[in-house]
Amino acid sequence: MKRKRLELDKKNYVERDVSWMYFNYRILKEAEKEDLPLLERLSFLGIYSNNLDEFYKVRVASFKRIATSKVKGLGAERKKAKEVLQQIISLTEKYGKEFDECKTKIFNKLKEKGIVLIDEQHLSPTQQKFVRDYFLEKVAGHIHPIILSKHADLSQVNDSHIYLAVKMSGPEVETSYALVQLPVHITGRFIDLGMEGKNRYVMYIDDIVRYHLPLIFHSLGFDRFESYAFKFTKDAEMAVESDPEEGLLKSISQAVRERKRGIPVRVILGEGIPDDLKKALLKRLDVEKDDLISVGGKYHNNKDLMKFPRFSGDGLSYPKWDSHVLNAVRNGESLIDRVRRKDLLVHVPYESFDAFVGFLQECAISPVVDVIKATIYRAAKESQVVSALTNASHNGKKVTAVVELLARFDESSNISISQKLMEAGCNVLTGEEGFKIHGKIVYVHFKDGSALSIISTGNFHEGNAKTYTDCLLFTGNKKIVHDVAALFDFIEQPFRRVTFSTLLVSPDRMQSVFRRLIKNEEKNKENDLPSGIQIKINHITDREMVKLLYEASSKGVPIDLLVRGNCSLVTGIPGLSDKIVVHGIIDRYLEHSRIFIFQNGGHPLYFMGSADWMPRNLYNRIEVVTPVYDPDIQKELKRIVEYGLKDDVKGVVVDGSGKYIPVPKAGRKGFRSQERLHEYYLSKEE
Repeated sequence: MKRKRLELDKKNYVERDVSWMYFNYRILKEAEKEDLPLLERLSFLGIYSNNLDEFYKVRVASFKRIATSKVKGLGAERKKAKEVLQQIISLTEKYGKEFDECKTKIFNKLKEKGIVLIDEQHLSPTQQKFVRDYFLEKVAGHIHPIILSKHADLSQVNDSHIYLAVKMSGPEVETSYALVQLPVHITGRFIDLGMEGKNRYVMYIDDIVRYHLPLIFHSLGFDRFESYAFKFTKDAEMAVESDPEEGLLKSISQAVRERKRGIPVRVILGEGIPDDLKKALLKRLDVEKDDLISVGGKYHNNKDLMKFPRFSGDGLSYPKWDSHVLNAVRNGESLIDRVRRKDLLVHVPYESFDAFVGFLQECAISPVVDVIKATIYRAAKESQVVSALTNASHNGKKVTAVVELLARFDESSNISISQKLMEAGCNVLTGEEGFKIHGKIVYVHFKDGSALSIISTGNFHEGNAKTYTDCLLFTGNKKIVHDVAALFDFIEQPFRRVTFSTLLVSPDRMQSVFRRLIKNEEKNKENDLPSGIQIKINHITDREMVKLLYEASSKGVPIDLLVRGNCSLVTGIPGLSDKIVVHGIIDRYLEHSRIFIFQNGGHPLYFMGSADWMPRNLYNRIEVVTPVYDPDIQKELKRIVEYGLKDDVKGVVVDGSGKYIPVPKAGRKGFRSQERLHEYYLSKEE
């Protein structure tokens, strides 16, 4: 009898964007934990706020476009978009109240520690002089108000900046309105006023500017000033049309400029803003009535809480964790020779990213290297990786760099990187339009015909490598290296046929291989052979993969998942998902590595790579997942996953309801996976 096809509905599938809201809420809950250092709690509030801003710029903006579209035949899509938007708005409001309460509690706790946040109305005479001198020396030259007249041009108003909306009045002048951009890019958001008595005082740059509004507008005859925070979020999606005569690089550059003038999708105004100022502001910005307008507190752009001054003090911040530096790097040994002897796994930030940079630097000057190829999705501002590639080109190596111009929010940076690489003589590829290259791979060819490769779960970005957990596999396995070379050939000539013997490459065959691996676990379970699936991943939202996991669970296959972000699974449904356990970890490092383990009848198969289980990763991007054959590295991957699943300090069980279930503690102290991994790598024998 043919089995009825599993259908996903609201009971067994969490919409991607609702699950994202649940994930971001977990970050807010971390900020509420009173056993965390106070400055780390502030940082988590900043992360929550920054995440929400980007979410509105991209995902909420997309739903708004669909919900307001007049295109015929989109009835079902419009209805769904409106439903999801309503859920998001409701959760944003609910979480926002919790956010404000948490922020107030943290600043009250900091005050008890002698760190006082002060505003313009409570300055002592000494502080008034400090603030006036600071304004004149550091701020005044960067203040350029826009008067909200009918001639005002607000097309360049940028949602990455912070503004004060100002109402000005006086006995002999007509009431007027202005917009003042705060020079946060020059001063930072928080200004240290220094010690007074036993306390250290800190002030928002917002309040320093508020204090000096009479000075800023002294020539206009006003004697009364009211100012209110103004924050808005623009649609950040770009429509890129490439002109064949200009090339993709120019098209992306133009699209980035156009995005700065994108349509507002959310507006937040300071509490108490008068109706006339609100009306004047929204009219000049051409904000529509159906935009998401709300009134918040005195300060916005809370993402800046991540940059609150890091004062020293007992228990204010996490103790420093040093990364383990590989012996080969510390002793100046050849990393090329080290990898040729045996595959190497580097797990950042527990182990230093210097191993990767050092490997590239060695390849750049080595007389036995003739070709280097690398993908760059995101890179640091002053990237050592890019410098190593340009140096290799200067040394006569044939260098190919695949730079993804459409890496969201890094388009401008990647344009600059492309130009720098081209100026150095590198062959720069930007891929096909509408098809991102997200795989993280390096290929190094030697004059004797041999080659090595690196496959990573994350970007080759030395900044990210200090806070993102990622694994980099250095390998000389001939089959893997051959496939990496073939993939670069495909990127250079995208219409040629190519097959891969070992690598899982999307959109070619990744999903089909994962399907086969999951189905194999079902067969093993039916045949009483060891079966099970353990996966560490960022996101699971693809409906086909969700169905496959449900089907395996219904056959009795135990499935343990570590999911950092979006998760569309609903666990604990009898006969469907009661064999699935989803864990999530929020801690001092951002969990980013993707690792896949299939028990395979007692002979486990190990994989790692760049792909999440989302439609974009499986069907619309070039992603790379590699098998891992080295037994010692397999043990490392197993340790990483098992430690995460055991975490009963920072780990929670995610069931799809938006509520998170604490993991029962195994002992009095508990098991904190990141702390245990840090200890392990510092003591690891290579």
